Amino acid sequence: MFSTNTSHLTDHVSLVLLCVTLHMKRDKRKRLRALGRAEQAVMDVVWDQPTVTAEACRDAVASTWPMKDSTIRTVLRRLEAKGFVTHTVDGRTFIYRASESRAAAASRAVQLLIDGLLGGSAEALVIGLVENAVLTPKQLERLAQQITQQKGRSRS
Repeated sequence: MFSTNTSHLTDHVSLVLLCVTLHMKRDKRKRLRALGRAEQAVMDVVWDQPTVTAEACRDAVASTWPMKDSTIRTVLRRLEAKGFVTHTVDGRTFIYRASESRAAAASRAVQLLIDGLLGGSAEALVIGLVENAVLTPKQLERLAQQITQQKGRSRS
């Protein structure tokens, strides 16, 4: 169980950070830039499907973010320029797909946050999340267990 003992918490934070560090790849790929609100709405659609056309994307966001055909195409072009999507062409139709998973993009965004605001200290981020009640000690314990299990599976 999780105690309120600070050294016990620090041990779990250290374990989480070690595992996160092992799984975060610092490579030389193009860094993803932040998404605007319309871009986020479109990316939510793209991440939920293996492939999507501009028309299908526009239809999917129409109830919350109505866009003209030219607008959705502009948003998708910007997402491609930012490295979030790629496309292939089938006849005259552009077929879009996510460049990487939602989780991978989120990990890269967190890395940018860590590098930019916390001087590269993932530990400072996790401690800040716990201290500001964004992440409870119980959640931290579950994360540590999940990471340990994942680490065990990747060794097999």
